Amino acid sequence: MKDYAKEGEKILDFGCGAGQWYEFFKEKKVQYFGVDFSEKLIEVAKSKYPDANFRVIDGINLPFESEFFDKVYAIAVLHHLPSEKIRILVLKEIKRVLKKEGILILTVWNLRRKWKIKKLILKFSILKIFGKTKLDFGDILMDWMGVKDFYFHCFSQKELKNLFSKTSFDIIKIGEFLVKNNSNIYLIAKNELSL
Repeated sequence: MKDYAKEGEKILDFGCGAGQWYEFFKEKKVQYFGVDFSEKLIEVAKSKYPDANFRVIDGINLPFESEFFDKVYAIAVLHHLPSEKIRILVLKEIKRVLKKEGILILTVWNLRRKWKIKKLILKFSILKIFGKTKLDFGDILMDWMGVKDFYFHCFSQKELKNLFSKTSFDIIKIGEFLVKNNSNIYLIAKNELSL
């Protein structure tokens, strides 16, 4: 991740939450913009880092002109977006604000590696088959950080590649890495092709 941010670049931290990546980007001396749909998290980010540029957004209509950013980071965000349709709209909007030849660095949690999650995927898949839920296959609801029935989409690398094939990004690299025994899928893509 650190190899992709270069001094002077315009960087969008899409789904920045409480601004936890700002310190890293500040050291890189980039023009940093952090956006998130959560007003509460943006308030926290602004109070922690008053010199940074944080904004509340809806994700589908980013308040930036086309080809504005050199790099876009979307760290642990995409698995919280409900429905493939919304994920595609968000990726196309990221593509719009990313310069031609610009880079998207994205991670999602690899929830499929956990036994508890596999059981939830099975449960919600059965509910989907019998028409008892409007969730997509791979979607689950589970308790997380004190929130009951928090939404997650459980990606595989293959599914993430297929999603990106619908958005005209050129995938440079895809793989997995561990953070504290939690598996993550990463994807690095270039904005080369036009929509």
